Amino acid sequence: MAAPLAPEERDRAVSELDGWVQTDGGKAIRRMLEFDGFVAAFGFMTKVALVAEKMDHHPDWRNSWNRVEITLTSHDAGGVTQRDIALARAIDGLLQG
Repeated sequence: MAAPLAPEERDRAVSELDGWVQTDGGKAIRRMLEFDGFVAAFGFMTKVALVAEKMDHHPDWRNSWNRVEITLTSHDAGGVTQRDIALARAIDGLLQG
């Protein structure tokens, strides 16, 4: 099990991410995304699902028509770990490519 990031390390890592904010008192990070429609949102979620499965680290998320809300935390560690930051970076990469 990975240890949660120290607050300073977590703050720095999140500040380097695009559009992610800390939630739950720093125990999770969240990003809200908006797409052109449902198919685009669901297509993006499918891409994320494939990456998350390869990383064996899965997001908590919600979808409503063209919006996707992604929350990352390492439940077993009780907070944000390097795995969450790595998955957030991978998600950001999918948005850019």
